[in-house]
Parts: sequence; C-alpha cells; structure tokens
Amino acid sequence: MDTTPTAPGQQLDTAQRRRRWLMFLLWVVIFGVAAIGNVLTSRIDAERYNVPYTTWHIILNEVSSPVASLLLLPFLLIACDRWPLHTDTWRRYLPYYLVGSVVWCVLHITGMDLLRLAGYSLGGDSYDPGSLRLQFVYEYLKDVRTFFYIVVLCHAVGWFGRQIKGEASLLAEPDDEAAPVEPVDRPERFLVRKLGRDFLVATSDIEWAQASGNYVNLRVRGREYPLRSTLAALEARLDPAIFVRAHRSYVVQLAQVTSIEPLDAGEARLHMADGTVLPCSRRYREALRAVAAGAEPAAARA
Repeated sequence: MDTTPTAPGQQLDTAQRRRRWLMFLLWVVIFGVAAIGNVLTSRIDAERYNVPYTTWHIILNEVSSPVASLLLLPFLLIACDRWPLHTDTWRRYLPYYLVGSVVWCVLHITGMDLLRLAGYSLGGDSYDPGSLRLQFVYEYLKDVRTFFYIVVLCHAVGWFGRQIKGEASLLAEPDDEAAPVEPVDRPERFLVRKLGRDFLVATSDIEWAQASGNYVNLRVRGREYPLRSTLAALEARLDPAIFVRAHRSYVVQLAQVTSIEPLDAGEARLHMADGTVLPCSRRYREALRAVAAGAEPAAARA
C-alpha cells in the first residue's frame, strides 16, 4: 500500500524549477552565440595577422570558457533563490555575491584550463596558460560582469514572475525601532500585489501554508501566493486555535481538514476540503487531534 501523500502546493515550486531551466537554456543560447561569434572573429584575425593558430585551437580556446561557465551556472541559479536580493536583504546578501564572484572566477579559470589542457593533449600539443596572476585579473574583469549579469537577470525574472502570480505581504510590518501601526501578531488580512494592483486576502480564507525556501506559499481558493517569511514566523502570528502545524513544511486551517487518515509509524494524511492531501508527521499528529477536538494542544514531542 502506498503511504506517500499526494504532493500539494506544486504550482509555485514547479514554476520555480521551470524558471531555472528557462534561465539555463537562455544562457546556453547567449554563451553559444558568443562562442560562435568569437570563433569566427578569431579565425578572421588569425588569417589577417598570420597568427599560427589552427581552427581546432581557436574552437577549443573559445568554447572551453562558456562550457566551464555553463557547468557553474546551476549552482549560481540555486544561490540566487537561496539568497534573494530585496530592499531589506541586499545589504546582508551582497557580500555573499561579491565573494561568490571571486569563487566563480577561480572555478571558471580552473575548468577552462583543464578543458584546454585535455584538448591540447589530445591534439598532440601543449597548453601554457601563462602567469596565473595575470590570468586571474584578466578573467575576473570579464567574469565579474558575467556573474552579476546572471544575478540581476535571475532576480528580475523572479520578481516579474511573482508580480504575475501575486506576492503576499503583511499589511503593517514592524521595523527594528518603531512599533507597528496596527498589531500583526494576529493579522486578519494579507495584502497581495499582482501586476501593480493591490487586493486583500482574508486570513480566514487561507486553507494551508507551505514552506518553500525563503517563502511560504499561502493557499487561497485554489491559488498560491508567496509570502516572504519563514513558516515558523507565520505560525507565530496566526491564531493557534484556527491554524495548526501539521508538518515541518505545513500549517493547516482546521476548518479545512475534512478527515485525518492514520498511516504506519504514527504519521497521517490530512484530507483537505479542496481535495488536496497533506502530510501530517507523528510529531504534530496528537497536537492537531487535540486542537481539532477542542482540547488544549499538548506540546509537540520530537
């Protein structure tokens, strides 16, 4: 018997994976077109100035660099999702990207030189990268621009995607020094911004919330809106008599739970009113049952 709950809340997760693949394919095209252009111009320059470079030397030299960059690209795209640059986070995360640009350059040079060494060796020739210090300075001046082009474009595409789907936020959030205009420990509504237009979502309409990286996906009437928060921070602001943690990645509204299906090892499935099936871990199962029964919730045990 299959005891795996059906995967819920995949709209935004699937969109994120699709965005990463599209970004990767976009840079494959960009790097590919640049490599072809560089090969053609280098071949023309070699003939014009009588440089003793064969065509395969030129192809290897010009193709090895974008190939090394493309091998590093997936890690940079993941980093952009892990450390998003927003108005309130860019000062904290920008140093990470500055250090990352140096690491990118070092790994890019290493991969590029290894590809050239292997290619020259197979061609019966020797490859000399020259002064490593000069090579790093020369490559970093180019790599730092490529690195931040990718970072900026990745964040721009992510921002535009959130604008299309709609991004949630608290109506009034406290800053570090002043108290909030209105209390947000039990917010009655959330603000959703979509394509420059704002509308309100009642907290009572939230069916469940799912942790997703730096965001929490709020499920509201068949749609999912990302909220820039941790699940623990959101849970602390919701009424514990209405919203209960069911899993390390899920908080559910009790009124939306139609049934609890026990599974092996003390876990359970939660059947929601919208037809979604959510996981309920053993750690939170008894607390959820207690709240559902109107009893005082017991402390969850690890």
